[in-house]
Amino acid sequence: MVPLAQALALAEERELDLVEVSAQADPPVCRILDYGKYRFQQQKRDKDARKKSKGQVVKEMKMRPKIDLHDYNFKVRAIKDFLLSGYRVKVAVFFRGREMAFLDRGREVLDKVVRDCEGIGKVDMPPRMEGRYMRLMMMPVPQSVKKPKAVVASAAAAGETEKTKVSVEE
Repeated sequence: MVPLAQALALAEERELDLVEVSAQADPPVCRILDYGKYRFQQQKRDKDARKKSKGQVVKEMKMRPKIDLHDYNFKVRAIKDFLLSGYRVKVAVFFRGREMAFLDRGREVLDKVVRDCEGIGKVDMPPRMEGRYMRLMMMPVPQSVKKPKAVVASAAAAGETEKTKVSVEE
């Protein structure tokens, strides 16, 4: 730990900048570095992170209030595949003409989709009307990964517990 005046003098002597890295720490942490170079590297790192990040993709499935059983099953199977793949799914029921008088039929279709996708997805946004469409947003439920029984049995035979062992490097 160095007093502020001494740290500023050191930075000036080396022709660098004194940059506060962690203001929340007690005492605050500062580094002597070239701030322009630091900002450039930070921007480059952020750009690479944005490039590598996978944007949230929303798949959409459209249905009608008078959907046939086979068509319904086909579309629900596709919705389940999307949810298992980790996509969010927007399920829409669209109404034409006199069908607008029977909005409860559309809500029944959406409720049935939610029931059929019970363990795979959950409702992110409840059904609501948007013009001639009644839309519902579903998101995938995180799937738990189970250990194979052979691995657990061999670990138990070796006298290990299921807790993870951690090695500490100094």
